[in-house]
Amino acid sequence: MNAEHSQERNERKVRVGTVVSAAMNKSIVIRIDSTKKHALYLKPVKISTKLYAHDEKNDARPGDVVRVMETRPLSKTKRWRLVEIVERAK
Repeated sequence: MNAEHSQERNERKVRVGTVVSAAMNKSIVIRIDSTKKHALYLKPVKISTKLYAHDEKNDARPGDVVRVMETRPLSKTKRWRLVEIVERAK
């Protein structure tokens, strides 16, 4: 293994979701909505996933659409960090 290869980082996962809660200090909760087919009935079913993300500047507010990136574990539940606010809540 050469020195160049060991310095490379893998591509980080990036997700876009809606802020559900910003009540914690420097933390936000994001909901990511998606659809998948039901295993038996093959009908599209809406599913949502909640992620906890680090918001260093306490900038995001509930309803904002944000982009988050995977990072090292920051606490028991936080594994993501805020990259940018795509769209502010109206």
